[in-house]
Amino acid sequence: MHTQSFDITIKNLSKIEGHTDLDVAVKDGKVVSAKLKIDENKRFFTTGAIGKPALGIHQVVSRICGTCSIAHLLACINCVEDAFSVEPSEQTVKLRDLLLYGLNIRDHAMHLYLFCLPDIFGKDSVLDFADEGYEHDLVHKAFDVKSAGNDLCVLSGGRAVHSPFPQVGGFMKIPKKEDAKKIANSLREIRSSAIEFVDIFKKRDFRFISETMYIALRNDRFSYQDGDLMTSDGARVAHGNFRDHLQKFVVPYSQAPGFEFKGRPYVVGALARMNMNRDTLHRDTRRDLSSALSVFPSDNIFNNNLAQAIEIVHCIDSSIELLETMEFKDEPRKAIKPKKSEGIGVLEAPRGTLYYHLHIDDAGKIEFADLVIPTSQNQIKMDKDIGALVQDRIEKGVPREQMPLEIEKLIRAYDPCMSCATHFLKVNWKGGAKPRQAPSRAASKTARR
Repeated sequence: MHTQSFDITIKNLSKIEGHTDLDVAVKDGKVVSAKLKIDENKRFFTTGAIGKPALGIHQVVSRICGTCSIAHLLACINCVEDAFSVEPSEQTVKLRDLLLYGLNIRDHAMHLYLFCLPDIFGKDSVLDFADEGYEHDLVHKAFDVKSAGNDLCVLSGGRAVHSPFPQVGGFMKIPKKEDAKKIANSLREIRSSAIEFVDIFKKRDFRFISETMYIALRNDRFSYQDGDLMTSDGARVAHGNFRDHLQKFVVPYSQAPGFEFKGRPYVVGALARMNMNRDTLHRDTRRDLSSALSVFPSDNIFNNNLAQAIEIVHCIDSSIELLETMEFKDEPRKAIKPKKSEGIGVLEAPRGTLYYHLHIDDAGKIEFADLVIPTSQNQIKMDKDIGALVQDRIEKGVPREQMPLEIEKLIRAYDPCMSCATHFLKVNWKGGAKPRQAPSRAASKTARR
């Protein structure tokens, strides 16, 4: 029988995006609380968007987070296009695909290779890797992969962060064919390194099984911006109805809210996408990574990182094909007349499903904004898994002093983005003022992209 009682407190968890603390309390060998305290300052974007022109609001909300800026920018553009009944051209959709591929390459590479890789090698940081040999080479390969993702974003979006080219209805500037060929060649050069990292993450022995409901877009080409919202138990959810199924909770010790789907905690992100869409990955990715793909579907949250590593290869393969087959051409800009309307935009950000719902007034300005962020959706499940992990390690006799690292590795497996999760202004504190709620849609519209 376990009679030990102790607390685990971690200040400023390392190697994640943003700032957070953690408190775990154990009494008589049982975990009684686990609190992930996201303590980023709130930046009030949902309220700050009110009164801004809908045709330019995407550049405002992209500032929610530098790491995830492209995802916010494109989700917002899709939302405004839905509101104004704008149908993007085939070339525009493909250019957005390229931009999202570049985002996922650089974002996953940063998280996996610079934040998670040290855990595998028993190091505190990549700065502790050897100055020569295998570890030294891995660090250089990591930066090469990340750099290729940056370059792809610059090609399609104009910048790797807060890209200026994407607009409602199209792009301000179209890539040149010779530049596209150059990027395709650089992606081909780093592909073998990306596959090497997949093998590293497949072979690691980190394991924590937790029965989970997953939610992700389901489509036939592993696209980050197409398809229907699906749950892992087979339910299909119209984009316009998604928010109606979510319960938003105040997490008293955290600056970020939490969400449940029909009363159940759930997980979004690369693991959700891989569990539900692995059969739709690029054919070259499926061919060369068949062994790694056999791991899925999986309830081991550490396989979220393996799924991210696989996605990097998929994004490389998909980008090379697009860059080598697209006929880039200038397209006339469509005249867009603002109107009183509402729209919904849904896409898969690196860390999971990102949802935008905007109301627009007669003058074409935002009058209501509701954003559902991936890390907020994962927060309740993260708390539960942290507590369950500590309980599991207690039962297995893991020494108390080893548990903080075990917890940090679990949190890094989720790859949370604290910056994105804390932009809300009003919360529904018991006995306090309630936040403004979006009126329900009389006729739910499914986003077209």
